[in-house]
Amino acid sequence: MSGGYQINNQQGLFFVTFSVINWVDIFTRKIYKDIITENLNHCSRTKGLKIHAWVIMSNHLHLILSHENNLSGTIRDFKGYTSKMIIRAIKEQPESRREWMLFQFSLHGKMNRRNEDYQFWTHDNHPIELCSNEMIDQRLNYVHENPVRAGFSVESIYYPYSSAMDYANQKGLVDVVTI
Repeated sequence: MSGGYQINNQQGLFFVTFSVINWVDIFTRKIYKDIITENLNHCSRTKGLKIHAWVIMSNHLHLILSHENNLSGTIRDFKGYTSKMIIRAIKEQPESRREWMLFQFSLHGKMNRRNEDYQFWTHDNHPIELCSNEMIDQRLNYVHENPVRAGFSVESIYYPYSSAMDYANQKGLVDVVTI
């Protein structure tokens, strides 16, 4: 079991949430969502990460993950890399909210001694170890129905930035190990 929102069992099955600082709605643009999906696939193929379910919402991700031996380290690497790539994309690509977003991320970066310039993700992932089939089913349903509840899609399998289509025997954007 995980206690106090920590990953104590590095090989356990966990539901985690990665939230953007100040709930900035950054994942409304494809370029930023693609950075997430590309790096999820990279971590799956090269770092031992097993992605069992995922969804990208406008300002956060929900995932069900496990790992061969070091889930915390891979999460740290994923968040560090994606934050750098997204900040770079904000600076280099057309972005109408560039100054405002960079200000938000810079302000939080300066308030945190662990960051040099910008803070993109909040530090807390709220990991919940899934210890029963009931917990797994509940979180899996929550992940896949999130875009429907938010009005992004009429059915979960039609939202491409989710693993719902993998659970409908179709190939999605991210390598998924179904439960």
